[in-house]
Amino acid sequence: MAGPASDLSRALARNAEAVCRHYLGAGRREGRYWIAGDALGSPGRSLYVRLKGDDHGKGAAGKWTDAATGEHGDLLDLIGLNCGHRALAETIEEARTFLSLPRALPDFDPDDPRPPAGSRKAARRLFAASKPVAHTLAETYLRHRAITGMRSERSLRFHPRCWYRPNEDDAPDTSHAFPALIAAVTDLDGTTTGVHRTWLDAKGTDKAPVATPRRAMGDLLGHGVRFGTSGPVMVAGEGIETILSLRGAVPALAMIAGLSAPHLAATAFAPELQRLYVARDDDPAGAHAVTKLTERTHAAGITMIVLEPQLDDFNADLRLLGLERLRAHLAGQFLPEDAARFLPSPG
Repeated sequence: MAGPASDLSRALARNAEAVCRHYLGAGRREGRYWIAGDALGSPGRSLYVRLKGDDHGKGAAGKWTDAATGEHGDLLDLIGLNCGHRALAETIEEARTFLSLPRALPDFDPDDPRPPAGSRKAARRLFAASKPVAHTLAETYLRHRAITGMRSERSLRFHPRCWYRPNEDDAPDTSHAFPALIAAVTDLDGTTTGVHRTWLDAKGTDKAPVATPRRAMGDLLGHGVRFGTSGPVMVAGEGIETILSLRGAVPALAMIAGLSAPHLAATAFAPELQRLYVARDDDPAGAHAVTKLTERTHAAGITMIVLEPQLDDFNADLRLLGLERLRAHLAGQFLPEDAARFLPSPG
């Protein structure tokens, strides 16, 4: 394991500032160092990460020290602490995932002029400035909706103070910043084209008390928030929480959240797609999206199957009925070969 770990450590060191912005989002750059409060990325000044230096040795890039605790190491060690891993294999997998992130981080330069609001570049900048969801209010928020096991989903991040522009429906004293769950919108090539923001309350138990707690920005048409690697079979739906509820039940199956009925209807199909399961929202807009997708999949020679929840939506199914009953319900709607391939065994 030492060989791959050493190679990953050097690869992370070559991208030291990107690593720090990703995992230590509340810190900041000062000269040749990134400074934060601790390995979890809290605000403060006790942890120093060298951003530039030799490939190895005491002054190597990526080396860090926490003056408050005496801990030190390389960026692989830092990622392990940040994510709460218990085994090196988990950290290696996380590092490999980070190094193959969608092409958002290379496009982010803190010295560039601020990009136009709502642009593709602004979306990438926000995504790059966010951190993983582990140990954050975003993870708390998802857990309150019975959505767990999402720490490794590289499309999801957390921003502790995400800008919110109040509108005429908000109270006059509405804050301009809240913690937020950030989701990357990507195209078929994995390029980040936009982001979706869900603003959260101070405890992470609900959405923020604002008029529009969910907003997306960037280039959205045809794209979506993707989970898993595209293949011949996948699931599509509107909302992120709908898709994450299904993702928890069927983690081996690739999925995409279109974010709205019109965008779901316009979702671009990967060349290898043969069968599309659509998680339907029970409203006129959702029915229209299903109609449009039926026309488009038929024209493309793709089999489309509509998935219906038992209650109001699939997150309600997960919260109120439980994971096993949700899986059993899906098993009755999947084709037998897909149920056998993708659905975990009961228990």
